[in-house]
Amino acid sequence: MGLGELLRGHHEHSHAGSTIDHPRLYDAFGAIAFLGGRRAAFTRLATVARPRIGDRVLDVGCGTGYLTRIIAPVVVPRGHVTGLDASPAMIEYATRRAPSNCTYVVGEGQNLPFPDGSFDLVVSSLAIHHMPAAARPEALRQMFRVLRPGGRLLIAEFRPPSNPVARRLVGAVTGHAMHHDPRDLLGTMIPDAGFRVDDEGPMPNLMMYYVRATRPQ
Repeated sequence: MGLGELLRGHHEHSHAGSTIDHPRLYDAFGAIAFLGGRRAAFTRLATVARPRIGDRVLDVGCGTGYLTRIIAPVVVPRGHVTGLDASPAMIEYATRRAPSNCTYVVGEGQNLPFPDGSFDLVVSSLAIHHMPAAARPEALRQMFRVLRPGGRLLIAEFRPPSNPVARRLVGAVTGHAMHHDPRDLLGTMIPDAGFRVDDEGPMPNLMMYYVRATRPQ
């Protein structure tokens, strides 16, 4: 059992999929998984997402709010960032650290509690693999629904190391997260939900794969 398995809470076998209910441990785990370069990694991820001044941003599966806090200063003064996670413990932890233009909501990606066209940008990092496989297509359809026409999407998932030894070592820490190829995990869900895929590929020197897409006008 990897550390990732130990991190997940009692909701693991519910319809919500696996949640992570130990935010302090999760933050420590993040520092280990990114070899001390977590801030740089998520800053690069935020750069790939291309937030703009005034954007309304949604982070699906926000965890402790780490990425939201990086994006928040970019969208000021008129922009706002909302984080959503199925774990109340994560949302409580993120709320205590929230910048003034961030709010956090308990909820599931496959049932987003927001009106149509509420956001300019939706991001989801290292979260899709926690959702039940049957719920993932609906989660992408929900992201499409809450984006305005012309709104942007960024999905990022773990990318297993190509070196077999490194793959085993990282897998021992992350558990099931490293047992999939992100291209297999995502498949055709993003275009099937209605998005136009603009760009995708591995992030150099990071164990992440991203897909950037747009909701057509």
